[in-house]
Amino acid sequence: MILVTGAAGGPQGSTGRHVVDLLLRRGEAVRAFVHSDDHRAEELRKLGAEVVAGDLREITSVRPALRGISRAFFTYPVTAGLLDATGVFAAAAKEEGLERVVEVSQLDASPDALTPRMRRHWVSEQVFDWAGVGAVHLRAAVFFENLAVASSGGRLPLPLGPRDTRIPLVAGADVARVGAGLLLDQAPADPVCLVTGQMTTIGEAADELGVEYADVPPEEWAARAMDVYRDPYTVEHLTHLWAIFRLIGSGDHPLYRVTESIERYGGRPPMTMREFATGR
Repeated sequence: MILVTGAAGGPQGSTGRHVVDLLLRRGEAVRAFVHSDDHRAEELRKLGAEVVAGDLREITSVRPALRGISRAFFTYPVTAGLLDATGVFAAAAKEEGLERVVEVSQLDASPDALTPRMRRHWVSEQVFDWAGVGAVHLRAAVFFENLAVASSGGRLPLPLGPRDTRIPLVAGADVARVGAGLLLDQAPADPVCLVTGQMTTIGEAADELGVEYADVPPEEWAARAMDVYRDPYTVEHLTHLWAIFRLIGSGDHPLYRVTESIERYGGRPPMTMREFATGR
């Protein structure tokens, strides 16, 4: 049986929900970890998943959820509590003797990263590595879903500078495909797996979403973002992230590459922004 956290899904890519669907379609036994036992949890039960509800930051929730589990998918939303949840999950996974934990990280996770969230993700990766649970870190690019949520009223107002500012992107569904593939793959895996599906400019991305890109001052974006996301940690991370892309502009960066991991583990070429936009 495979444990999947974030199984109810949400606005930040729904990778956990996608992983549940992929595994169930392949006939795997899935234990779905959700925060609330609500209508989304009931939908998971109808699909055939075993559902457990709890708080990923609370050891009394996570220990029983991991009993009898050999592999797990770990994801945590862009909000407070990542390192608390990581510590709890890693400790319980080590105790249970898990052989692989596939966890969602960020593209430039490092101790010197330019956003606090990316630095926290690097620390999270270290904790999983120290636990010795076969961790594989999915260092994912910016989710298509982030741009979709940011668009409103036919506009995509972001503080990214000119239309030719480049941005690395990926569909949440493709991150999930890589995650599911790694959970089922019995071969040894590198501990870091880069996951980028498309390199494009913000102007081209807006065109494919069918909206007009508008460069806005960072303070204007941040004020509006609080109304949209209602979470200071999310706004903090995205504000720093947009500033990085604006600084690089139309230039190049070593991480600005479409990766082969999506086709290798996910079994198909990366989804494009156009495919994402037409399929929504």
